Amino acid sequence: MPAFGPIKRRDLIRCFRQLGFEGPEPGARHQIMLKGSIRVRIPNPHEGDISPRLLSLLLGEAGVSRDEWEAL
Repeated sequence: MPAFGPIKRRDLIRCFRQLGFEGPEPGARHQIMLKGSIRVRIPNPHEGDISPRLLSLLLGEAGVSRDEWEAL
């Protein structure tokens, strides 16, 4: 469903929940989402969308492939 590109923070959180992550929960400086032992830092709310570069880094942190992301 989500194309690989800019995405709103709330949509990112919704998609991570579909992938089995829980949260977001408070962290030190950023909120985090958890799935087993995997911890992914979620960007703080700000004006504008999350860039494709940052999305790529977050998906790598989460162990989610681009194909798996686009199949949601």
